[in-house]
Amino acid sequence: MPLSMDAERFERIVVDELDALPDDMVDGIENVVFVTEDRPPDGSLDLLGLYDGVALTERDRYGFGELPDRIVLYREPLLAVCDDEDELREEIHVTLVHEIAHYYGIDDEQLHELGWG
Repeated sequence: MPLSMDAERFERIVVDELDALPDDMVDGIENVVFVTEDRPPDGSLDLLGLYDGVALTERDRYGFGELPDRIVLYREPLLAVCDDEDELREEIHVTLVHEIAHYYGIDDEQLHELGWG
């Protein structure tokens, strides 16, 4: 049976895990919001997180008036792959690192090579 948790508790864990990430990973992040949603728009349980934006390596100009990029963590898919809260925290941590890497321009192939795929 998948882990069950309300949205408020899940969001607190995401904030805790975001705060626990190394400073050198998050200090360079600008104009990005971190959000949680129940499921991806297609309603599936296949996607744990998403970076929605333009990677730093692909930006020509970026300045005033730009909407922020988003890193989304999907509560129900993450809960579905975890048996307990410790496992959920680890999966949230890995998902945050994965999506932040996309912000920095690291693609899925590179992430797999680094062991974060």
